[in-house]
Amino acid sequence: MKILLLSPDLPYPSESGAALRNFGIIEGLSAAGHALTLLTFGAAAALSAANPLHQLCERVQALPQPQQSRLQRISTLLTSDSADMQFRLEDPAFRQVLDETLARQPFDLIQFSGLELGGYLGQIISGRRGAKIVYDALNAEAQLQATIAGVDRRRLDRLPAALYSRAQSRRLARFEGRICRQVDGVLTVSQEDRQHLSAYGGAPMFVLPNGIFARAYQPPPGNIRADKLLVFSGKMDYRPNVDAIEWFCRAILPQVLAAQPGTQLRVVGKNPHPRLQAVASGAAVQFSGWVEAIQPHLHEAAAYIVPLRMGSGTRLKILQAMAAGCAVVSTSLGAAGLNEQALGALILADEAAHFAQAVLALLADAPRRQRLGNCAREQARRHYDWAALMPRLLTAYRELGLE
Repeated sequence: MKILLLSPDLPYPSESGAALRNFGIIEGLSAAGHALTLLTFGAAAALSAANPLHQLCERVQALPQPQQSRLQRISTLLTSDSADMQFRLEDPAFRQVLDETLARQPFDLIQFSGLELGGYLGQIISGRRGAKIVYDALNAEAQLQATIAGVDRRRLDRLPAALYSRAQSRRLARFEGRICRQVDGVLTVSQEDRQHLSAYGGAPMFVLPNGIFARAYQPPPGNIRADKLLVFSGKMDYRPNVDAIEWFCRAILPQVLAAQPGTQLRVVGKNPHPRLQAVASGAAVQFSGWVEAIQPHLHEAAAYIVPLRMGSGTRLKILQAMAAGCAVVSTSLGAAGLNEQALGALILADEAAHFAQAVLALLADAPRRQRLGNCAREQARRHYDWAALMPRLLTAYRELGLE
């Protein structure tokens, strides 16, 4: 097949969950013999000759990501009934390149990743020339904003943010519904997301979980983990991640430190939000900022924590930690989307006291940490490696009449 892929950010280097997912899909489709064209947002400097995207795709074009100011976002909220996400990646230059790409040759499949690119769907439909159109839903976005609003409204100082998310949720539901009804197929990252998006009716839906290249996370021979190091990773200006660390530092970490002095939390990820400084002062919490590779931090961790109270889909962070052999403590929401076998390799705790107890039990039991880590690594390899997931994607395409 000739396939046109649209992604919200450059799939390689992979600095976001969307990028990690898209690179896995690109590599799998290329290995299956399909001819790929990629249109994306990203820094042109990252597309050097050494970038593997050039070997995997027949053509790659990246445009600078448009920047939307806070004032513009507030203006959208006040002067229209549209969701902020509809315009987040709006760019006349991207529209021109998309028109040129669609006119240059016919495609069998056009697949766009993430709801932010849904604003281009009308243009895609106009230029499709018989191509099937697939929406790769990275999240059930309306449900995600509803969950965020539900958490934020518990705190008076977060009430404005809660009201914003509640308004966005209603608007996103309208936009998301239109997208799902206009495309030929929808990919969802979890069964839970499939259930939310199926409520809109329309296109057939297929579950394709997030995946990783498990070998890339395997601990080195003789790996030695720190005894009292907890690790969390993610983009640290993303609201669910910010809330997770705020909650952990306010409600859970003091209990851990009282029983295990010297325990440290390392938060690995770019753009730490200023709000985190208020709850994470002192030597017990470290912010690494951007790192070139997450693996060394995962290999050093005594345990990996996922104290998420907001979100949807399958978290790539938890798959990375599992593949790296980490013992993982997660909320139920943080582990949502994983199958029963994978869930059996984790410790789940939703209340602060239970979460703290689970962390302390792991810190006190190195053999148990090792057993859980080994089990988690095997489950990640068996169920969430791209080698295991690509057949599901190709089967979905066949069910849509594509070969």
